[in-house]
Amino acid sequence: MLNSQKITSDHLKRNVYLYIRQSTLRQVFENTESTKRQYALRDRAIALGWPIEQIVVIDSDLGKSGASSEGREGFKKLVSEVGMGNAGIVIGLEVSRLARNSSDWHKLLEICALSKSLILDEDGLYDPGHFNDRLLLGLKGTMSEAELHVLKARLQGGIFSKARRGELKTPLPVGLVYDASNKVILDPDKQIQKSINLFFDTFQRTGSATGTVRCFRENGIKFPRKLRKGPNKGNMG
Repeated sequence: MLNSQKITSDHLKRNVYLYIRQSTLRQVFENTESTKRQYALRDRAIALGWPIEQIVVIDSDLGKSGASSEGREGFKKLVSEVGMGNAGIVIGLEVSRLARNSSDWHKLLEICALSKSLILDEDGLYDPGHFNDRLLLGLKGTMSEAELHVLKARLQGGIFSKARRGELKTPLPVGLVYDASNKVILDPDKQIQKSINLFFDTFQRTGSATGTVRCFRENGIKFPRKLRKGPNKGNMG
């Protein structure tokens, strides 16, 4: 339950930082309900006494994994603002939205404790400066990191299991395709076969990759490339 008594006038003078994140772009487009729930946390901040103009939404990390702070400019901005004492409260839907890495999570907790910033998630309101709250937040962070480990283990286990049965399909290089029975065969496209044969003949003649590329360029010859999506999949390019 929320304990609004933890909120002081000093907290209300500072900004609210609402951090929003989804792990992948696919989740951003398909799991829209989670994103809506995260944005809706602005109402929780308003209910606790903050005016809407003091609510800063950081959503530049949508589509980025929380496994590390690397590449998450939004998280870095959040940590910076907390460190400068600008944050009265940090809001995230759950710990995993803020970080799935214990090092990043405990770094944020430490800075929040030093700057006397609160943390709010869907379950409650916490003061990292209080031992019991910090202990609970630490446990949540550990569980979030463990959950990511379990998910990865399950995914890798499925891949290894398919590989042992000989059913694992991986992207093939240009010139090779899977047939109806999932066997690897030469691409039936005669133009692609002709280009592949010309490539190897040219390489044998020139003796180097650079010479082969130069020959193709000088003669305006296009080499086939695989387009993973779209109607032109496997076209020359």
